[in-house]
Amino acid sequence: MNNQDRIVARHLLQIKAIKLNPQNPFTWASGRRSPIYCDNRIVLSHPEVRSFIQDSLVAKAAEFQPFIGVAGVATAGIAHGALLADRLGVPFIYIRSQAKAHGRQNQIEGELQPGGRYLVIEDLISTGGSSLQAVEALRDAGGEVAGVMALFTYGFPEAAQAFANADCPLGTLSHYPALLEEAVASGYITAEEQTLLKTWRENPVAWSKQFEV
Repeated sequence: MNNQDRIVARHLLQIKAIKLNPQNPFTWASGRRSPIYCDNRIVLSHPEVRSFIQDSLVAKAAEFQPFIGVAGVATAGIAHGALLADRLGVPFIYIRSQAKAHGRQNQIEGELQPGGRYLVIEDLISTGGSSLQAVEALRDAGGEVAGVMALFTYGFPEAAQAFANADCPLGTLSHYPALLEEAVASGYITAEEQTLLKTWRENPVAWSKQFEV
C-alpha cells in the first residue's frame, strides 16, 4: 500500500463519492446488502478533486504504455476516459454494454483504429464483469487492449481471477484496504467497524445474508 492510494481514498471519502455504513448497509441493484456505496461520478462535480484524479490517471496510465487511444466503459467510465484522453492528446472511444438497436447499431462509439492498442477506463471494479465485457467487445472489433484502469476496486478475488483469465492487466488509483486505513485515520469509522468491514470483503454474500429478514 502506498501513500497515493490513501490520498485518493481520502478525496473520495471527503466528497462522499464513497460512503461507509456497516451498521445500516446499502442495498445494491443486485439486492445484496453492502456496507459500502461507491459512485465516482461525483468526482466530476468537484473541480479540485476532478483535477487531482485526472493527474493521477495520467501518471498511472504511463504504466500501460504503449497505447494509441483511450476507451471509456459506458456509462461511468466515459467522462474519466475522455478527460484522460484529452490530457494525453490521444483519440477517445467508448464502449456500450451492448450494441444499439437502431441507427448503425454500434457498440463502440467513435473511430476505432483496427489493430490499435487502447487503454480501457472504468470508474469502479467490483466483479470485473462489465469491464471485461468491454475488453471482449474491443478485441472482437479488431482492437488490442493495453489493460483496464479504474479509480477504485473492492479487491474481490473473483475479479482478480477474471482479469487473469482474460489476460488483461488491471490497475487502479485506490482500493478497499487503503480506504479502510484512511477511514480509520480520519475518524470516519472506528477500529471495531474496520474489523466488521474487513469481513464483508472476505465473504460479501454471507455478510449480506445476516440482514435478510
